Amino acid sequence: MIETLISSKTRVKLLLKFFLNSSNSSYLRGLESEFGESSNSIRLELNKLENAGLLSSNLQGNKKYFQANTKHPLFKDINSILLKFTGLDKIVEHVVEKLGTLELVFVVGDLAKGLNSEVIDLVFVGEIDKTYLFTLLQKAEQKLSKKIKHVCYSPSEFSGAEFKTNHTDYLLLLSKSPLVHIRLFYLVNGTEVAKLCNSLNQCLTKHHTIISY
Repeated sequence: MIETLISSKTRVKLLLKFFLNSSNSSYLRGLESEFGESSNSIRLELNKLENAGLLSSNLQGNKKYFQANTKHPLFKDINSILLKFTGLDKIVEHVVEKLGTLELVFVVGDLAKGLNSEVIDLVFVGEIDKTYLFTLLQKAEQKLSKKIKHVCYSPSEFSGAEFKTNHTDYLLLLSKSPLVHIRLFYLVNGTEVAKLCNSLNQCLTKHHTIISY
């Protein structure tokens, strides 16, 4: 869906990189290696997104790191579209919300790094009926046409420190801890997507549109 609306494949990759998991940050050469694209095309899109206020940047040594500007008015909407694009909204709807005993749910692997993938890697923490979870995941795989891999921990088995050691990149989908506040935003229909794309056009430049109708 998003690749049909946004004509620049490089821009789609950048939006995934920074707006699906807002904790992600990277610099030009790192993105060049990760995307397998020329630095010129990536630099052009980075500059547009930064000038529009969608990305913020900071210098670390001689490298300029970019990250999503979570205070931008369009951040939540872009995040919502990417949740739909990657299928994570379906994971929440058809799996997470039906398992009432969950404490934490993480996305790890390529999606957590902001890379599109046909495999969704999940970590569940809670007192889980694993047979029921397996059934829900099978149904979700059929809906998404994606492979879903998962690991389960009971609350006593889970170690946050060990998890962070094993997974440097992760996206928290659910937390019932009062210390963590997670928001998942959903778009109702394609009209909302079109509105967002028009807003993105206005945010970037009047001379460079990102939508191909």
